[in-house]
Amino acid sequence: MNTPTARPAQPWWRTAAIYQVYVRSFADGDGDGVGDLAGVRSRLPYLRDLGVDALWFNPWYRSPMADGGYDVADYRDIDPLFGTLAEARELIAEAHEHGLRVIVDLVPNHCSDQHPWFREALAAEPGSAERERFWFAPGKGESGELPPNDWQSYFGGNAWTRTADPDGTPGDWYLHLFAPEQPDLNWEHPEVRTEFESVLRFWLDRGVDGFRIDVAHGLAKKPGLPDVGPDPDVTDLPYQDVDAVHEVYRSWRKITDGYPGERVFVGEVWLPTPEQFARYLRPDELHSAFNFEFLCCAWEFDAVKDVVDATLAAHAEVGAPPTWVLSNHDTIRHVTRYGREDTSFDMGNKRLGAPTDRNLGLRRARAAALLTMALPGGVYVYQGDELALSEVEDLPDGLIQDPTFVRSGGADRGRDGCRVPLPWTSDGASLGFSPDGAAAPWLPQPADWAGRSVAAQDADPHSALTLYRTALRLRRTELTALPETLTWLPADPGALAFTRDGSFACLVNFTDQPLPLPEGSTVLLASTPLDDTLLPPDTCAWLRLPATDS
Repeated sequence: MNTPTARPAQPWWRTAAIYQVYVRSFADGDGDGVGDLAGVRSRLPYLRDLGVDALWFNPWYRSPMADGGYDVADYRDIDPLFGTLAEARELIAEAHEHGLRVIVDLVPNHCSDQHPWFREALAAEPGSAERERFWFAPGKGESGELPPNDWQSYFGGNAWTRTADPDGTPGDWYLHLFAPEQPDLNWEHPEVRTEFESVLRFWLDRGVDGFRIDVAHGLAKKPGLPDVGPDPDVTDLPYQDVDAVHEVYRSWRKITDGYPGERVFVGEVWLPTPEQFARYLRPDELHSAFNFEFLCCAWEFDAVKDVVDATLAAHAEVGAPPTWVLSNHDTIRHVTRYGREDTSFDMGNKRLGAPTDRNLGLRRARAAALLTMALPGGVYVYQGDELALSEVEDLPDGLIQDPTFVRSGGADRGRDGCRVPLPWTSDGASLGFSPDGAAAPWLPQPADWAGRSVAAQDADPHSALTLYRTALRLRRTELTALPETLTWLPADPGALAFTRDGSFACLVNFTDQPLPLPEGSTVLLASTPLDDTLLPPDTCAWLRLPATDS
């Protein structure tokens, strides 16, 4: 399995299995308790043998880490916490040698308050050219003591912070849709557009195969920055999905299309309607975008089928491949939420601490993994998914670094529970995350993760890791060449069944009773062991259907 199987002839990104690497929690090479590029490089054979096609790296740029690296101070350098620019180039080259493509995170909506541009802006006078790269505005009220508008931060609280003038008196306000350390860039300014086009070329010239675009729907703002109002239309907010954003991506697409090797964009696009979402995937804009509707939907027959139908229809309109994703660094690990009474996900109401049936969640998570890999399009695996890791919900307050925890006064526990360092071995102080004698991991690992480590699962034929390896191999050899469509098959109530070509079929049992498999079918793979010809509850099976007379 050391030599990757040849890919089908269609563009690689249309069917790719992409593994998300949250660098600071993947593997620690230098022993400081934080994951780094050296750690990733040491684990590239593991990723190759897992069977994925590409790696997506969360931001590795120079940053004060106010938001885990999504506050970028220098887009052309690696933060010393992770390594050096030379190491990044070596990692990209080594990944390519293993048959793995590399996608890097790009954060264009905002930068760090330590970025040279913003430091220059704070030092400059109100109305200066340096401030025009951002959104500075005088406040309302008698002495400007009120924010310029009613926008709220995604991280909680007001989206505006007031500055002090050089003489120390209160000055203008600046916009930050996330943390105050993340000022929003003004994409109406030509220097901002020119700068990011240069950043794209910088990393393309160093061999990256694509970019994941953070907050891809958020760059443009409505002229005049109008109030949201007390009863906003969620499909027409002034700070997201403004038409001008599409001009940016059309210009970027011309850049990537000028490079060899099918360089790609994937957008983080959180929007309320499929129609809005699909506009980002027109042939001259982004290649793909994350399917958050699928990630958020409940583990229920009707909900899943409806989302699959809506996803395929929206993507067909623009000829783009769908993507399927169950978890990422911003969401509750799906093993945990699938074991709860409410299995849906809502970014605004994470329901951390709700009662969870781990065994039920695990069974459903295994079934969901096979379902996502059977659907047409691309699939994402968040690090630790393949180990069936749970959300860590008892992190000590003093160790939580997510800014949402602080800005909510502790009411929102934040996202660090899905960012706990991976367990590689079944023993040792950090379960193999760091070398022996290293500093403690930046977030503590639960004691029971020893039994969920890579070492514990590696040779277990029934482990989640074995299931992922087998499924990704079969997906590559058997499924990626199938048509990018599906046909629903007749099935028992509560069973989801479809075929891609009349021969391969996927069957998921959402009921609480075993269901019969199609007569004459052969099981290629199942998410749980099967008993004779019955499919257990919360189980997915890949089937070879019997030939029919034509």
